[in-house]
Amino acid sequence: MSLPHPPIKLALVDDHTLFRKGMISLIDMVSTQHAILFEADNGFDMQQKIDKANLPDIILMDVNMPTMDGFAAVQWLKQHHPEIKVLVVSMVDREETVVQMIKLGVKGYLNKDIEPKVLGQALEAIANKGFYYTDFVTGILVHSLQWDETKSQLSASDLSEREKEFLRLSCKDITYQEISEQMNLSPKTIDGYRNVLFDKLKAKSRVGLVVIAIRTGLVVLD
Repeated sequence: MSLPHPPIKLALVDDHTLFRKGMISLIDMVSTQHAILFEADNGFDMQQKIDKANLPDIILMDVNMPTMDGFAAVQWLKQHHPEIKVLVVSMVDREETVVQMIKLGVKGYLNKDIEPKVLGQALEAIANKGFYYTDFVTGILVHSLQWDETKSQLSASDLSEREKEFLRLSCKDITYQEISEQMNLSPKTIDGYRNVLFDKLKAKSRVGLVVIAIRTGLVVLD
């Protein structure tokens, strides 16, 4: 006769109380072997509630939260409790967010509109195998790897000194008007640099430009 498996110890970190309660109801539907250790509103609240003597096996984590968001919370866990596995459950499905979270070490990434059975599969897989990636996440990772391969030839030598300066300033928390003032150029000229770099780096927005610049090493943050 096989012994019963110990319950999976879970915690939920999300700033929406109603969503947390709904998630707990879903977990109750798909799992009979679990225990909810605590709920937290954000990463900082999570830090206060973690009991070193009774750590969760898996934390279900949102991305966008006040005070301490999912990125900072995952980084803190990686440093202080690397044995805790993180399953991201978020409405954010941008490629750069998913890739960054995977690079930080999360073991799964689900959208909040998932079917209950998928949540159950994810919890079981992470508990038993250590990870769970949907076709959506796998597709993003494959695309990211392909993107890295096609862009591997890109280097700072492909850009003019002015373009590199514009790119560096674009990665700072300043407006295009402030960039034009710092570069001592007209706003129209700045728009020209922006459009040229959008074309060279295949970006569609300033956020995309910044992500590509950092990912390819064209800009190194201080």
